[in-house]
Amino acid sequence: MFEIPLQVWLGQITIGLVNGSFYAILSLGLALIFGLLNIINFAHGALYMLGAFGVYLALHKLGVNYWLSLLLVPLVIGAFGAFIERVLLRRLSGLDHLYSLLFTFGLALVLEGIFRDIYGSAGLPYPAPPSLSGLVDLGFMRLPIYRVWIVGVSLIVCVGVWYLIERTKIGAYLRAGTENPRIVQALGIDVPLMVTMVYALGAALAAFAGVLAAPIYQVQPLMGSNILIVTFAVVVIGGLGSTAGAIATGLALGVIEGLAKVIYPEISSTIVFIVMALVLLTRPAGLFGRGA
Repeated sequence: MFEIPLQVWLGQITIGLVNGSFYAILSLGLALIFGLLNIINFAHGALYMLGAFGVYLALHKLGVNYWLSLLLVPLVIGAFGAFIERVLLRRLSGLDHLYSLLFTFGLALVLEGIFRDIYGSAGLPYPAPPSLSGLVDLGFMRLPIYRVWIVGVSLIVCVGVWYLIERTKIGAYLRAGTENPRIVQALGIDVPLMVTMVYALGAALAAFAGVLAAPIYQVQPLMGSNILIVTFAVVVIGGLGSTAGAIATGLALGVIEGLAKVIYPEISSTIVFIVMALVLLTRPAGLFGRGA
């Protein structure tokens, strides 16, 4: 292990940050929906897949470029998320949380099945925008510019959402509305609308990650289910409902996963779940979570 060149370690850390950026955005959306709405959203991976297909279809069917799609696709999927919460999930409010879990799981299967019937299971390529093509020389490795872009924009989005929820008046209303909706409604605030906005924001974050992923991973119907399991593990480790925990844990586990490929490659695909088991044994609420 000690004979491995420093360049290899630094390279894996850099690649781990790229993977961790996807974990951070996706787990942030999950943490928002669970922390503020108390919904375990198994449809999150399907919304991520819809974001990737959205940017693919926007280019090939409508001629919309990557940059415009980066803005429009999350808005469209966010609106779809608002429809899901307002028309479907709201009917399950007040029931056992298992009902919403089963509903979102079934919704994910339906969405994946529809796209699999239309486009098949094979991946569809999506080109990176010309302005982000090429390589950047980091000294110890040459990294595609697009991957550097992913890390940078992911950090900006994650920090922005964290600031919105934790440091602004809107975020205070959201947190208060989920903890004591009657008092907040008495102040004249539309709590049901706030609930819809939170779910729409979580869906938009998933779609944003899907747009970023399209030029790296091939666009295919099962891409969401493949990453959703790891994302749930990240949320559990960080602490269910903790936005800061989701961001920090997502980035950290991406780096740990990358280093594991150097130290012991056979364990790299399961290292996240090993960490999750250890955290749950020592701190059941998660690293950044609060006990019930």
